[in-house]
Amino acid sequence: MKLSLNTVILALALGANALVGSSWSMTNVPSTGLTEITFPMAILEADHISGYYFAQQFAFTGTTDIGYTGLQPRPDSNGKSVLHAAFSSFIAGTTSTDSNCSDGADGGAGVSCSVEWNGVYGRTYNLEVVYQLWSGHWVGTVVDTVTHARVHIGSYKLPSGVGGITSSQVGFVEWYPWNGGEPADHCAKLPYQKTFFGDPTTTHWWSKGTVDLPYEYGDCVGQVDFSAQKVNGGVQVNCGFKGQTGEVKMASKPKFQEILF
Repeated sequence: MKLSLNTVILALALGANALVGSSWSMTNVPSTGLTEITFPMAILEADHISGYYFAQQFAFTGTTDIGYTGLQPRPDSNGKSVLHAAFSSFIAGTTSTDSNCSDGADGGAGVSCSVEWNGVYGRTYNLEVVYQLWSGHWVGTVVDTVTHARVHIGSYKLPSGVGGITSSQVGFVEWYPWNGGEPADHCAKLPYQKTFFGDPTTTHWWSKGTVDLPYEYGDCVGQVDFSAQKVNGGVQVNCGFKGQTGEVKMASKPKFQEILF
């Protein structure tokens, strides 16, 4: 799923499977765009099952399409917790030879990259999006803020004419299994989650990032025990109900990358 203002309007009108949105912005961005940006994120509480996607989108100069990066819970493997990181482009003409990436994004044009590793719930990870001048590729990396271990998500090359990252976009929280069909009384069956979205950062001089207070949208507004608050360095958002699973059967043993810390 990718989210835009038009998506929010359609979600409200058509009852699309949407939950939470949150805008972010960056000051003092050059007209050519940024060549790097970092999105801090932590899954503070969530069942260790597939279904939630916590994402931050980013736009580029020279195109109306976007990219995104984010985290997803996964079932534990061999007694250890597993997280999934995504890094995608929805821009037609995007290419990649990265083994973590494949053609297409959400059923449309673009490239999707992902990796799974023994991530830690409650820990903040920095999701880096960086342009490599020497290769001409955009690279997605997840960085552990405690151990400083770096996990490569993927890399792709954007088509000619697409520039750097613009000054604002929107992040979201999604329970994606319902995109293929909702169970009866689905809002009451939403699993619980609590997540931290940090203010984005960049090394560009005098630039300062801010993430706005999250808001509900979609057909479950007012029905999923939603709350959001400003916290040090960003925002915290929670919704859903403990003990619920969304009535979706999940794979028990996902493939993941063993990362030694």
